[in-house]
Amino acid sequence: MIAPTDLRERIRNGLLSFPVTPFDTENRFDANALRAHLEWLSQHPVAGLIVAGGTGEMFSLTPDEIVAVVKTAKSAQPGSPIISGCGYGTRVACELAQAIEVAGGDGILLLPHYLTEAPADGVEAHIRAVCDATRMAVIVYNRGQSRVTADMIARLADDCPNLIGFKDGTGDIDTVRRVTLKMGDRLSYIGGMPTHELFAQAYRGAGMPTYSSAVFNFVPATALSFHRAFVAGDDATCEALLRDFYYPFAAIRDRKTGYAVSAIKAGVRLRGFAAGKVRTPLMDLTEEEEAMMAALIAGRG
Repeated sequence: MIAPTDLRERIRNGLLSFPVTPFDTENRFDANALRAHLEWLSQHPVAGLIVAGGTGEMFSLTPDEIVAVVKTAKSAQPGSPIISGCGYGTRVACELAQAIEVAGGDGILLLPHYLTEAPADGVEAHIRAVCDATRMAVIVYNRGQSRVTADMIARLADDCPNLIGFKDGTGDIDTVRRVTLKMGDRLSYIGGMPTHELFAQAYRGAGMPTYSSAVFNFVPATALSFHRAFVAGDDATCEALLRDFYYPFAAIRDRKTGYAVSAIKAGVRLRGFAAGKVRTPLMDLTEEEEAMMAALIAGRG
């Protein structure tokens, strides 16, 4: 296991991959398909893999499946940090974090609990309990029903040495800037909006130097080209890629709720990998929409 402080430095500025979770024709996790996809992606180095996350349909996986995804990723890319999605209620999240650690994970991305709103002190207690349950690095995902303030993060960072990261998917730049200013180098900061490249330049101004890329799943060369330009401050290249690829992709993604995942999985299938369908309640793209995706990615490696 990579030490939490070492993982924090490894992911501080590099691009993070957000792999899909493949399912077979019986809607079961397909370990061989994940291994093949990750081996292909390994030709394009990234700072780490966040498996069984949002793009990886963590919300549709059983705890046993999440552990199996971690084990498969660890065997397919033994040199890469493996960060796994983790979530649900506090007791389940703590047990899942421990199982991920035993399976060889290097860290967890703590996704929001679901359905029920919770008071701020309850969210803080939930995060603290999960941090205390594992030796692995913990990254808090600020999104949905689980939102933190700068003061909350500061208290948690004081109490939990293994809390090493803050990922934001709310779009609340005010909170992001308050967190990055207050916490400085104590945490790594990761942009986590759907298709975050659309927001990366704005988040950079708020102190977030990197992000996780879902489109890396099927256009890794394009994703890395954008990230290199982003890191170099080459806004002209970023804007060209936004115009020619990312906004046309977003137009397909925005046709139906949940397509932020479904469109990525379609892209993986169009690359020739057995990704399978998304699990309900998500829905797959139509044939017309898949044809639009095929036209968009033609010639992109």
